[in-house]
Formats: sequence, structure tokens, C-alpha cells
Amino acid sequence: MAHEDKKIPGFLSEDEERAFWAAHDSTEYVDWDAAEEVVLPKLKPTTQTISLRLSRMMLDELRAMANKRDVSYQALIKVILKERIDQELQQNAR
Repeated sequence: MAHEDKKIPGFLSEDEERAFWAAHDSTEYVDWDAAEEVVLPKLKPTTQTISLRLSRMMLDELRAMANKRDVSYQALIKVILKERIDQELQQNAR
């Protein structure tokens, strides 16, 4: 159904824009039926640094496993955690 979109106001800051969109329905301003999907292949998710204590034996095992795969042990930890998280989510969805 065609409709005339309202004009999006100018914003002085991201906070002002965030507050506006929190209080307004975007469908009154944007024709989402005409929108095109955009792929941002180089966009990386933000990460947060954490501190994690592991036994020396566990860390040595992780480093050996990572070395065999030619990746850093931190990258291997992320892969293992992601696989386990996905497995848990899949089991809980049943």
C-alpha cells in the first residue's frame, strides 16, 4: 500500500536521533516495502576484553590444539565457545 512518508528531521547528535526513533514508528517515515537488503561483509561484531583464569594444563592443551590448527589459542577458544553455545541453544530450543 503506497503512502507518503513523513520527512525525517535533522538531528544535532546521535543521542537526539536515538531518542526520536525510540518515540516514533519508523514506518511513518520510511517505506520498508521498497527497502533493499544491504550486506556489509567487512563489518565485524564488537568485542569485549575479559579476564579468564584457566589452569596451566588447560592452557597448554589449548595452545597445542591451536598450534595444530595454525590459529591463535584465543581464536580457538572463541570457536570452541561458539560451537558449545550453539549446541546448548539448539538443545534448549527442543
